[in-house]
Amino acid sequence: MPILPTGRLSYGMQLPVQSQSTIYAEAWEASAGAGDLAEIARTADRTGFAYLASCDHVAIPRRLADVMSTVWYDPVATLAFLAGITERVLLMSHVAVVGLRHPLATAKQYATLDHLSGGRLILGVGAGHVREEFEALGADFDGRGAVLDETIDALNAALGPGEYPEFAGERFSFSGLGQRPRPAQERVPVWVGGSSPAAVRRAALRGDGWLPQGDPRDRLPQQIARVRALREEAGIEAPLVVGAITEPLYVGEPAWAVGRRTLSGKPEVVAESLRAYGAMGVHQIQVRFRSRSRGELTDQMAAFAADVAPHLDQQ
Repeated sequence: MPILPTGRLSYGMQLPVQSQSTIYAEAWEASAGAGDLAEIARTADRTGFAYLASCDHVAIPRRLADVMSTVWYDPVATLAFLAGITERVLLMSHVAVVGLRHPLATAKQYATLDHLSGGRLILGVGAGHVREEFEALGADFDGRGAVLDETIDALNAALGPGEYPEFAGERFSFSGLGQRPRPAQERVPVWVGGSSPAAVRRAALRGDGWLPQGDPRDRLPQQIARVRALREEAGIEAPLVVGAITEPLYVGEPAWAVGRRTLSGKPEVVAESLRAYGAMGVHQIQVRFRSRSRGELTDQMAAFAADVAPHLDQQ
C-alpha cells in the first residue's frame, strides 16, 4: 500500500479544473485546461504531495447543472495524462462511481493506469448520487450500495496478480478471461468514500482506506471510532488509512476575501490547526487552497509544502 498509517500526516489534493462544482471551483478554472493541470501536477510532484485526485461523473442532468456544472473530466484519462508527466506523486480516483460499469471494464482501465504509472494508483470508490446518470447507463441506482459492495470484491479479484482472475457473485461472475497488462502493484489499494452509516461500514469491512465526505471536525473522532470498532469486530488486522478533507486553506495573510471558513495565517498557525487531525487518528489530509489564478495556487502549494508540512508531525 503506498500510504501507510505510520504516524506521519500525509497530504494530497483533489485537482482543480477537472471538476467545477460551484461549491468549490474558483473563477479562474472556467478558462483553464491541460496546461494548467500539467503545471499543478508537476508542482505537486516536485513539492512532496502524496497524491492527486480526480472525480468521476459521466453526465449531469439539467436539474443539477447550475450547482454541479457539467465539467467533469474522465478520471482515468486525466490521471493517465498526468502519469506521463510526473514521477512520484500517487494518482487517485476520488471517487470512481464503479457501480456504473462492469467490474472487468473498470479493472481493464485502472490496471492499465497502474501499469503505465509504475504502480502509483489508489482506487477510490463511492456509491454515486445522481439517479439520471445511473438510469442512462442502465445501472441500478436504488441498489447501488449492494452493487458497490460486490463490485469492490470483484475488483479486488480482477486487479490481483493473476492473468485470469476469477469471481462469482450475485450480479457478476467471470473466469477463464485473461486481462493484461496486470497492475504494477501486487495489490491495488481500494479507498472507500462516504460518511453515511453504510459507507462507514463499507470502508471498515472492505477498504484499505477511508475517505470521509463532509464530516466536520467535531464528528470525525466518533466516526473513526466506529470504523475501528467495526474492523475489530470483524477480526480485520490489516492497517486502514483514515483520511479527512480539511477546511479551505490559505498560507499567509490574504489580501483578499478568502471566506470565513478558510484556515489562513502564518504557516505555524495553519500547521497547529491541521495537527489536530492527526491527534484524532487521521493519517492523510486532503487540502484545497483558495486562489485567484493558477500561479497563486501553485505558489500556495509550494508554500504549504515548504513551510507548513514540516510542522505537521510536531506535537
